[in-house]
Parts: sequence; structure tokens; C-alpha cells
Amino acid sequence: MAAMNIAYPFEGHLYINLTNRCTNKCKFCIRFTPSGVDGIDLWLEREPTVEEIKKALEEADFTSYDEIVFCGYGEPMLRYDAVLEVARFIRANSDAKIRVNTNGHANRAAGKDITPELEGLIDVISISLNAKNAAEYNEICVCDYGEDGFYEMLNFAKKAKNYVPKVVLSVVDTISKDDIEACRKIAEEAGVEYRVRIYSE
Repeated sequence: MAAMNIAYPFEGHLYINLTNRCTNKCKFCIRFTPSGVDGIDLWLEREPTVEEIKKALEEADFTSYDEIVFCGYGEPMLRYDAVLEVARFIRANSDAKIRVNTNGHANRAAGKDITPELEGLIDVISISLNAKNAAEYNEICVCDYGEDGFYEMLNFAKKAKNYVPKVVLSVVDTISKDDIEACRKIAEEAGVEYRVRIYSE
């Protein structure tokens, strides 16, 4: 337990690391670099229990942060039930904004639409768009669902905006300027916000 970085500070926010698992194997992902995040080793020996996550939050003095982010080395929404339970704990004890960084495959992984369960708990959903079409998405992200992963991600964004105040589709600035603009149009058509992320090695 002591060796696992479950709750860690980064750029002024507190991040929660839930799992190593992910439905994508993105070619640019920090999981495939030796340095981790800001020198922090986030590889989990095992998935922490909800009680261990709560304890890690308390040890990190989570009430002192303005924003708490579910992120980590894997896809947090593969454990969406744990995300929701921990979000309820945060809500009961803090006024912090709660954000989830996700690839948008939660509904496909869960086999149902989980977006209504986010209402009142999650303030921001940031979804990795990464490409302007399904073929390029799968080429970059090497998705477990193949090209379907692109459409699953967009459908998740469209559904989530009905229950979450702020939904953002994002890309990393390693793609071309033309592709960045094409992705901007996709976000506009989906009715959600758009963000270009700076790639950090």
C-alpha cells in the first residue's frame, strides 16, 4: 500500500490513480515512457479499494485542493462505480471541483449508459478525442474496440453533456494544425468544449 501513488499532487491539483487498465494503447501515452508523470511512478501494484482511496485522499489533505481529478495511469472509468463512490465522499467533505479525464469508453465497457449516474457528482469530463476520424483514431490509440472506439467516445460525450456541467473534447498538439481544426469542428458539432493539450514528455 505504501508504495502505491493513489493520490498525488500535480500542477496545483490533486489526482486520483485508480487503475493501470485502459481500453487504448495510445502511441503518445506517458505509460510507455520511463519517467512517469513529473517523476512520479504511477504504476499500481494492484487496484486500490475505495477505502484505500479515501485514506489516501485524507493523507493528501484533499480538502485543501480546489480541484480533484480522476486520472492516473489507466482509464478511471473502467472503475466508474469506484469513481462515483469516491466522488460522493469528496462531495460530502469538500467544495472542490471534481474532474474526470477519460477516453470516453465507459458506456461500452460497462455495457450500459452510465452518464445519468454522473449527475450532481462530476463537474467536468475531459475526453481524449485525439483524431479527426475513426481510422486515424484507431491508428493512434490502438483501441480494444477498433474503429468503434471513436464513435463510442463521441456518443459518450454527447450523452455526458446532459448530466455534467462541462464536457471537453481534447487533442494533443502533436497532430497537424489542419487536424486540430478538424477536431475543433467535431467538438462544435457535438455541442461540447474543445481543448488542445500540450504534449509533455
